Amino acid sequence: VIKTCRKMGIQSVAVHSDVDASAVHVKMADEAVCVGPAPTSKSYLNMDAIMDAIRSTGAQAVHPGYGFLSENKELATATAK
Repeated sequence: VIKTCRKMGIQSVAVHSDVDASAVHVKMADEAVCVGPAPTSKSYLNMDAIMDAIRSTGAQAVHPGYGFLSENKELATATAK
């Protein structure tokens, strides 16, 4: 997704936990936001932190990834607002 965004001239934002700060997707993105500590319940499953990252970066589109919140109806509803 990040490669395609770059080809299309779209800036990308990656979210990550503390321990994933050096992950490939974080390095590839134009901007990165830490959404919490290592336990997924406190980072990748923390919808408030994800929504804060979306708002603080002014993101206009969201790729929910795979697993975690990608199948969460509440996230879909919240991002549609």
